[in-house]
Amino acid sequence: MSSRPAAFLDRDGTIIHDASYVRDPDDVVLLDGAADAIKELNARGIAVIVVTNQSGIARGWLTRADYELVHARLQALLAEEGARLDAAYVCPHHPDISGPCDCRKPGLALYRQAIAEHGLDAAQSLFTGDRWRDVAPAKDLGGLGILLDVASTPAEDHKRARVEGALTAGSLREAVDRYLAMLPARSGGQ
Repeated sequence: MSSRPAAFLDRDGTIIHDASYVRDPDDVVLLDGAADAIKELNARGIAVIVVTNQSGIARGWLTRADYELVHARLQALLAEEGARLDAAYVCPHHPDISGPCDCRKPGLALYRQAIAEHGLDAAQSLFTGDRWRDVAPAKDLGGLGILLDVASTPAEDHKRARVEGALTAGSLREAVDRYLAMLPARSGGQ
């Protein structure tokens, strides 16, 4: 089978500081350990895929061009640290403005698109971020969900993780370390 595992990562509050609707590339600040975690995934041949809700686009607070400039800055900062993203998928919608969509997390459309476009094995993949919606797709797609327990994680998401018995980690670095430690057992020793 040619499919490979992936790490599906949220962006804001997971890789970069959550500055609330980032539209200026100068506001992009990598979180401690994020580049190292991504670099480790790269070294292991695990696809690194960002899936992000950016409702600020629908709200008119930033444009798609603003998003692209911020994304380019993120890629440049990661490259300076020897890390890279394989792809990024963005939902620009907000249900109250643009109506419901299948791509807004925890919807699965962007994950399924990435899986198809990159030949990924969802069941061997990591789903992580600072919100429950970032890890919920793991339940439907069969991967490992790890909720980040960080300042931007809402209290109700902490509670839901406890109720659902979900794994948590204090940073992206910790989540990646836990995932990598479990990967051989999950993938039959690959």
